[in-house]
Amino acid sequence: MRVMELRGDWSPDNIVPAERPDPEPGPGEVLLRMRAASLNYRDVVMANRGYGRRSGTLPLVPVSDGAGEVIAVGQGVSRVAPGDLVCPIFGQTWLTGSFRDELWEGLLGGPRDGVMQDFMVLSEEGVVRAPRHMTPVQAATLPCAAVTAWNALVSQGELKKGDTVLILGTGGVSLFALLFAKLRGAEVIITSSGGERLARAEELGADHLVNYTERPEWSARVREITAGAGVDHVVEVGGAGTLEQSIRAARASGTISLIGVLSGGSGTLHLGPVVTRNIRLQGVTVGSREVFEEMAREMEEHRMVPPIDERTFDFEGVGEAIKAFAEGGHFGKVCASFG
Repeated sequence: MRVMELRGDWSPDNIVPAERPDPEPGPGEVLLRMRAASLNYRDVVMANRGYGRRSGTLPLVPVSDGAGEVIAVGQGVSRVAPGDLVCPIFGQTWLTGSFRDELWEGLLGGPRDGVMQDFMVLSEEGVVRAPRHMTPVQAATLPCAAVTAWNALVSQGELKKGDTVLILGTGGVSLFALLFAKLRGAEVIITSSGGERLARAEELGADHLVNYTERPEWSARVREITAGAGVDHVVEVGGAGTLEQSIRAARASGTISLIGVLSGGSGTLHLGPVVTRNIRLQGVTVGSREVFEEMAREMEEHRMVPPIDERTFDFEGVGEAIKAFAEGGHFGKVCASFG
C-alpha cells in the first residue's frame, strides 16, 4: 500500500512516498481504507520534531486527522461494521477522562503513525462513527480541531445559553468554536486580521467582528461591545502574543481556554489580573473518545457542516501542504481527499 513517510531527518521536505505491506485486522481490530485527511498546526510542529523525544522515531507516517471506511473487522468486533465511515481518534488509548501523560504514546501523527496511508488497522476502541450526513472530507476535520473546540466550550467550559464568547482567529478550532457557541445559544465576538475573513465569519453566525490590525488593543473594543463587563469565555489560540489582551477582555470569574501558541509560547505576562479578577485559565488538549462521541451526536442531530478552506492538498503533496499551512492564510480546515 501507499504511505507518505517522514524519514531521514525531521522536516516537511523529508515527507516522501513509500510502500508498506497491506495490513490485516486481528481480534478486536478494524481495517480502514483511508478516504480523507485534514491538517492541524500540530502537524507542522511534529514534522519539525517540535515535541522533542515525544515526537517519536523515523520513519513516521504524518498527520493525525482523517476519515476512512471500515472494509474488514477482526474477531469479536462489535462497535463498528464494514461500510461504516469512521474517524480514528487522536489519542488511541484516550477513551474517557482527562488527559494523562501515559496517553501520549497513543497519539496519531507522532509518536504513532498517522493517517497518510491507504489502509490503517486500529483497535475498534480507537475509532468513532462519523455523523451520517458528512462526507469523508468533512468527517476528516473532526478528530482534533472540532473535539478541541467542543471540549473547551462545552465539556470543560460548561457553556450555557446567553454567555458571551470571544474567539480569536478563523482557523479550524476557532470556526468550530463559533459553530458550537452559536449552537448553545451564546453571543459571539470574533477577531481576525482581514475584512473578508470577518465577513465570512459573520455568515457563519458571528455577532460582533473585530479587526485586530485596525484595533491592536482589541480588548478595549471587546469591553465596548460588552458594556464594560468583558466576556464569559475566551477561545485563545495565539499564546504569548495575545494572552494579555485576552485576560483584559475576560469578565471577572470568566474562563480563558488556552488552545494554541501561534504567536509564541513564552513571554512576559502580568498575572495579577488573573488572580484579582478570579479568571480561570485552562489548557485544552483535544479530548477523549467520550467527548468526541458526544460532539458527533449533536453535530449529526443538527446536521452541522464543518468549515473547510478552499485550498486542498493531494496525497503526495502533504509535505508542501504542511509548509504552506505554517504560513497561515487559511479559513477553516485544509483537507485532502484520497478518492
